[in-house]
Amino acid sequence: MFSKVLVANRGEIAIRVFRALEELGVATVAVYSEPDRGAPHARRADEAYLVGPGPANQSYLVVESIIDAAKKAGAEAIHPGYGFLAENAAFARACDEAGIVFIGPPPEAIDAMGSKTRARELMKEAGVPIVPGTTDPVDTVEDAARIVDEAIGYPVAIKAAGGGGGKGFRVAMSADELEKAFEGAAREGEKFFSDPTVYIERYLPDPRHVEVQVLADAKGNVIHLGERDCSVQRRHQKLIEESPAPAVDEEMRERIGRIGTEAARAVGYRSAGTVEGLLADGEYYFLEMNTRVQVEHCVTEMTTGIDIVREQIHIAAGEELSIAQDDVRLNGHAIECRVNAEDAAKNFAPAPGRIESYREPSGPGVRVDSGVEAGSEISPLYDPMIAKLIVWDGDRDSATRRMIRALREFELEGVRSLIPFHIGLLQTEQWAKGETCRDLIEDREWLKQFAQPKPEAGADGEESQLERTYAVEVSGRRFDVKVIGGTAGIDGVAPAASAGARKAPPRRRERSDGGGAGADGALVSPLQGTVLRVAVEKGADVEAGALVCVIEAMKMENEITAPAAGKVEELNVSEGASIGTGDTIAVIK
Repeated sequence: MFSKVLVANRGEIAIRVFRALEELGVATVAVYSEPDRGAPHARRADEAYLVGPGPANQSYLVVESIIDAAKKAGAEAIHPGYGFLAENAAFARACDEAGIVFIGPPPEAIDAMGSKTRARELMKEAGVPIVPGTTDPVDTVEDAARIVDEAIGYPVAIKAAGGGGGKGFRVAMSADELEKAFEGAAREGEKFFSDPTVYIERYLPDPRHVEVQVLADAKGNVIHLGERDCSVQRRHQKLIEESPAPAVDEEMRERIGRIGTEAARAVGYRSAGTVEGLLADGEYYFLEMNTRVQVEHCVTEMTTGIDIVREQIHIAAGEELSIAQDDVRLNGHAIECRVNAEDAAKNFAPAPGRIESYREPSGPGVRVDSGVEAGSEISPLYDPMIAKLIVWDGDRDSATRRMIRALREFELEGVRSLIPFHIGLLQTEQWAKGETCRDLIEDREWLKQFAQPKPEAGADGEESQLERTYAVEVSGRRFDVKVIGGTAGIDGVAPAASAGARKAPPRRRERSDGGGAGADGALVSPLQGTVLRVAVEKGADVEAGALVCVIEAMKMENEITAPAAGKVEELNVSEGASIGTGDTIAVIK
């Protein structure tokens, strides 16, 4: 076993790995960017090293800086977590060249599965069923149109060859949408994976997203730990995961497990990994393999009692798996809700900000993996995840009730989050029936009920009103009463200041179809981020709902559209430029 390990990541996954290392008696090393200087993960480790400025491509993604920090600390191994460099074969090779163990699969396996086209080709050769589509890259929109017409038909999914985590995934329902989907997938592939190559698959309209957790050591042992259902998604990115999958019986479970272990053996896999697939009409298709620990590994840990990260570390140290396939038993049901800094009422728009108060739920069968605390800043530079809330109980219905209780117990103020959305969704008939809930998540009207309004400034721009909470008793029963008003307080007497008293900030402008309509035709940005694309020119006539620009924030692309028809009289954005919340994008009259 190693004596010291560096974790090349941040936030909750860094702390999750630190916990496993501490239990193994291994010293821990953190890396951090300048904005993360005071972050919990940087303070938690035995030692920590600055690796650069805030943007990930200047810090957490700089291979030389990570390797240099490991050398300074005397770390024998590096755990990459997930995201950032976790599936970067060049980073794994750089670790090898520096004499540092990479806690993950061999670079060759990352290469094989990192290219989704190569992975599909390998799986096809190994007899693993794949979604109908291309196994070769598609170079142009014209080539894509020809292939779709000749062999696939609409709807189709356009995917980045180096993609993962929902990035570089676009859908064209008809020929009219093909060019936009192709360009969007290629653009995200270039941005997130430095590879604009795309391929085409038949798009299955409402499949279940079912994946299987695998573990493989260097001794030839390959096992699976059952499946997870990750069908509740927005923008092809997961929101809620559970294990076992509600639509999978024992026969299908055995088949999915066999596909997962065969896929791992086909590439000489070693470490923890996940084989993702689509379940539709009783057929299970290979989708991709993630050559890392998954965000949702926790639900599998809760149902099997197996510490996946600890097994991963043991494997990297050259040890044999501590369990065999026959030792794996699924017990009860686990659910994970991703508590993201997003506003579901605004189509899951990123909502960065400062956490004012924070208290995690607890009790039987409740687990929280987080990397934040009161005062933490949820930065637009990184993923919007605040925490992962995981619960376990004897069956799915009981686990659902426990999750709702825990979500209501979660205290999180200062940023908008998905907590109200999760509470609402888990009480629907669709969730109870084990459906994908796609109809609800794509229903803008249904989502509006989860709006989290704040008191507005006065109409003439005067100082925002004060908000105070009082404890009152009626017939001996305690109630919390929120009072919003001037400084006079109740009966003309100003109450004493309390921890709960605060000046309510002005409410953000509402956005219409992706953008906010300000005064005199001004289109204002609903979020802070980077302008990826400008789709109009000054002087152009646009229709209501026409795309004006695309803003990337917290690793998500957000399309900003015209709230009304008119002429673009002013255009204040350019590709690659930064933009802040409330900044004027354009004036349309």
